[in-house]
Amino acid sequence: MAALNLSSTVHTPVPTTFSLRLLLSYSPQNTPTLSFYSHSKPSLLFPSVSLRPTTTIKPRSLNTVVVSALKKLSETDLVSIPPESDQLAVKFPSDSGVYAVYDKNNDLQFVGISRNIAASVLAHRKFVPGLCYSVKVGVVDEPDRTALTQAWKSWMEEHIGATGKVPPGNESGNTTWVRQPLKKKPDLRLTPGRHVQLTVPLQELIDRLVKENKVVAFIKGSRSAPLCGFSQRVVGILESEGVDYESVDVLDEEYNNGLRETLKNYSNWPTFPQIFVNGELVGGCDILSSMHEKGELAGLFKN
Repeated sequence: MAALNLSSTVHTPVPTTFSLRLLLSYSPQNTPTLSFYSHSKPSLLFPSVSLRPTTTIKPRSLNTVVVSALKKLSETDLVSIPPESDQLAVKFPSDSGVYAVYDKNNDLQFVGISRNIAASVLAHRKFVPGLCYSVKVGVVDEPDRTALTQAWKSWMEEHIGATGKVPPGNESGNTTWVRQPLKKKPDLRLTPGRHVQLTVPLQELIDRLVKENKVVAFIKGSRSAPLCGFSQRVVGILESEGVDYESVDVLDEEYNNGLRETLKNYSNWPTFPQIFVNGELVGGCDILSSMHEKGELAGLFKN
C-alpha cells in the first residue's frame, strides 16, 4: 500500500476544511477495515496507487478514496433537536451526508451516515429519545457510497483523536442505535376464497377494515415482497416510522377477488398503493413520501 502525504509539495487541491488521517487496510476479499493512528500532519492513504512521477491521480478513480469538502466535526455547528416533528424538517436537511448525535450533556453518542439526514434524526429521536438532544450535520455534495463512508470516517477519526474513545453508539456490539426489524405481520385477506359466496358486499368489508384498524395499506404484492416500486416505497416508509399497520394485497385474486375496482370506487382514488389512517384516505406513494420527508407522519400516526 502506498501512502500519499498531502503536504505543501503536492499540487492536487485539497479542501482546507477537510482533515483525514486514516489507514485503510484490505483483506483478501478487498473489504476495507479501519484503524486509527497519530500523525503530525494530515495524510491520506490510497490503496493500490503508484506514486511514480508520471502517474496522474484522477478524481473518482476506482482505486482512490474520494474526499468531499466537509467541515471538521469540531468546526460544525451543534443544532438542538426541536420538540415537534414538523419543525425538524425545517432545521435539518433531507440531503445525504454524515451526522453526529449528542446527549443533553453535549457528549457525542453516535456518528452515522444517511441518504436522508432529517428522516434519520427523526427516527433516532423516536427510538432513543433520551440520547438525542442536538445534532451536527455535514452534507456531502456528491453522495456516492465512497464519499459518504469517507465523511463518516473523517468525523470518527477526529473524535477518537481528540478523546481516545469511540462514540458509545458506534462501539462494536452496541445495538442501541441499530433499528431492529419489525416482525412481519401476515397480509389480510378480505374473503375466504373466490369461489365462496359473500354474504356481505365487498365495499362494506373494505369500510369495516379501514375503520377498525388505525393504519391500512392497500399495496401490490405482500409487505414482505412488494410487486411494484411504489408499494415497496410505502412499506419502507411505514416500517421506518415504526408503524403498526395492516397490509392488503390488491393483486391477490384468490382471496381479494374484485378488490382493485371496488376499492377505486370506495376511495375515489384511481391508483395503488392506497394508505388509510383512522378510516380516512391519506393518499398514495407520492403523498406519503412527501409527508415523510417533511417529518409530518409522526404527528399523523400519533392522532
